[in-house]
Amino acid sequence: MLMTSPSEAKARGTRSVTAKIGGIATHVPSTVLSNDELAAHFPEWPASKILEKTGIAERRIAAPDETAADLAFEAAQRLFAAGVCAPADIDFLILCTQAPDYILPTTACVLQHRLGLSTDAGALDVNLGCSGFVYCLSLASGLIAAGAATNVLLLTADTYSKYIHPNDKSVRTLFGDGACATLISAVDDETSTSRIGPFIFGTDGRGAKDLIVEAGAFRMPRSPASAEEGDDLFGNTRSPENLYMNGANVMSFTLREVPRTFTRMLAATGLAATDYDHVVLHQANRFMLNALQKKLGLPDAQVPRAFADVGNTVSSTIPYVLADLQKRGQMAPGARIMLIGFGVGLSWAAATLVC
Repeated sequence: MLMTSPSEAKARGTRSVTAKIGGIATHVPSTVLSNDELAAHFPEWPASKILEKTGIAERRIAAPDETAADLAFEAAQRLFAAGVCAPADIDFLILCTQAPDYILPTTACVLQHRLGLSTDAGALDVNLGCSGFVYCLSLASGLIAAGAATNVLLLTADTYSKYIHPNDKSVRTLFGDGACATLISAVDDETSTSRIGPFIFGTDGRGAKDLIVEAGAFRMPRSPASAEEGDDLFGNTRSPENLYMNGANVMSFTLREVPRTFTRMLAATGLAATDYDHVVLHQANRFMLNALQKKLGLPDAQVPRAFADVGNTVSSTIPYVLADLQKRGQMAPGARIMLIGFGVGLSWAAATLVC
């Protein structure tokens, strides 16, 4: 039997891959849910209070017949239209979503056909939330490092609004629907500084019930009982078929694991915090980001934010920030960025990216 020691496993995290993010495109639904609309529904929460607490002015909501795959499709089409790549260039498709079109087949396979990708391309779904982009970035980098792919199309898309009870202000004020398409490509130029990695991972399934849609799969199939609604101590209404978040526990987990992950990444790379141009955190909400930034001791300029007009888009929050940085010319060759995703699972991951 082959055994791997903890020290050997840790050493793997110091590896990086000669690959780059070739481009990013975003897409959000047309329907806007504003704070004024939410305040009309929850009179005890005026629009100004919602903005103050969450940092979110509006969020986008998918139409009843609009799925996460539809959003991912539009994001990919925007990437192709920008001339970043063509469908024929893609040799692997990764879709990160927690709202697939079907139980089976894999939604990535459906998208391969819709997008006109080669039948020689690989395709798979990844069921992860707020840590998903970083995890899928590691999969894409691994495929490139193994010589199994040259251009990986990573699609992140979710429609959490479909899981949220309209009378649950604890989550309805936070989450928005959206998608991002990211191209990860091998780098042939030996003089290029572009690198992806190392990666740091973490999982704690003890917190699975702190962010959960309990009913609807096979552990708890939908039934009349699962549709029964109830109110919590704060007046939020939901059933086991709706999204539930234990905010206090998620906050505690975040403030414990993200700083530890940040420190582990600095140790793995041998770098100081000041060596990073940006530290891109999962865009959960203003309250959480303020607390994290204070704990990490980072200045505002080093921790970009881009969620005020879209909300928490789950696996798309990090690439949404990267798209904004790219638009502003802040992902120039040589720029060093740390990415940290964290949330449902409980799951977390970090990566270093050199543009």
